Amino acid sequence: MRPIRLPEPPSPTTGVPEIFEGGAYSVIRRAVVIGNGSPASENQSLGLVRALGLSDKHVLYRVTRPKGGINEWLHWLPVYLHKFVYYVVRQICSYSRIMVAGRGKKSAVLPYENGASVGLSLVLEADVKQIVNMAREAYEKDGPLLVVASGRDTISISTSIKRLASEKVFVVQIQHPRSNLNRFDMVITPQHDYYPLTLKAQEQVPWFLRRWITPREPPDRHVVLTLGSLHQIDFSALRSAASAWHDELAPLPKPILVVNIGGPTRHCRYGADLAKQLTAYLLSVLVSCGSVRISFSNRTPEKVSRVVIKELADNPKVYIWDGQEPNPYMGHLAWADAFVITADSVSMISEACSTGKPVYVMGSDRCKWKLSDFHISLRERGVVRPFTGSEDISESWSYPPLNDTAEVVRRLHEAFAERGLILRP
Repeated sequence: MRPIRLPEPPSPTTGVPEIFEGGAYSVIRRAVVIGNGSPASENQSLGLVRALGLSDKHVLYRVTRPKGGINEWLHWLPVYLHKFVYYVVRQICSYSRIMVAGRGKKSAVLPYENGASVGLSLVLEADVKQIVNMAREAYEKDGPLLVVASGRDTISISTSIKRLASEKVFVVQIQHPRSNLNRFDMVITPQHDYYPLTLKAQEQVPWFLRRWITPREPPDRHVVLTLGSLHQIDFSALRSAASAWHDELAPLPKPILVVNIGGPTRHCRYGADLAKQLTAYLLSVLVSCGSVRISFSNRTPEKVSRVVIKELADNPKVYIWDGQEPNPYMGHLAWADAFVITADSVSMISEACSTGKPVYVMGSDRCKWKLSDFHISLRERGVVRPFTGSEDISESWSYPPLNDTAEVVRRLHEAFAERGLILRP
């Protein structure tokens, strides 16, 4: 099959007027990434920083929530309120333990934040004052600070930084913050986040609830829409992965079919029934495969993985990753001839579609609301096809690789120029 050459990563200074290259005050040389502990969210921020050429010039901070025990019921609260409620509960429980101990009785220990006898001090915590001071103190030497945040839990941090050091930072928020978009210099979000504004979505929501559904307004000029999610996959990353995994994957019989299995979400529910359907389809296409490589994510329920392992583990053509390091994910992206991916994961699908290789999606008919809109957009663009079990994997097809990150970088350079800034890694 003909290999597909991916586009080179965009040049970080393409098309920027020379007039802005005058002084340190107008040059961005460093970045701060604010994550929420979710690999999918943080991967988007790190992918953007990588594409901007700042991989070695950024600092990663995290907004963390208490974990374990009662905290599993408090994740719907804003971070600051979650931490306050947890603090109050701990104080009450500590007082109760003292009173119980005084009566000579043992008491149960409330789980700590991280599910063990350690606190949040062991985690690098996002601190507004620290980041603002960094932006102010190094401004004359290093210029403005680029702040890239992703996820709902990071919004309060990024907006506070923008409010306290507006002229010394450029704040990018990835994933839709739902309201008050003018709190950021740029918002990057997938176009399916605006699905609630469509006529189809409005028809699905009772009229008395529509005012509570966000977003309420169409995107303005500083909102950049993507088809999928941002990530770190580019030509350079795939080339490095191909080299690193050459000895293990190059000798395998071709074509190589890579199967990535995620887990059910609020907008894409499934269980063992989908796993049984998936294994039946894989058994049907095995005759046209040289090798099949299967991986589960950390969200895959045991009832799903158990079905797949039971039906396919003994097949000589099939390899199932056991979850032990090293993770073959990057090697699979580089060496696969085709992919089958469950419909729940926007990030895994986006990364596979960045290769230009055939991507088959399993279970998109089970997706609802904006996730259904995401799959419709992918099919209309010709980058994915539904997995039906009737495919001949040896027959390849291709499309222009999905490259949202490159478009975002281009828009960022335009926004920098409007503020008299230039990126100089």
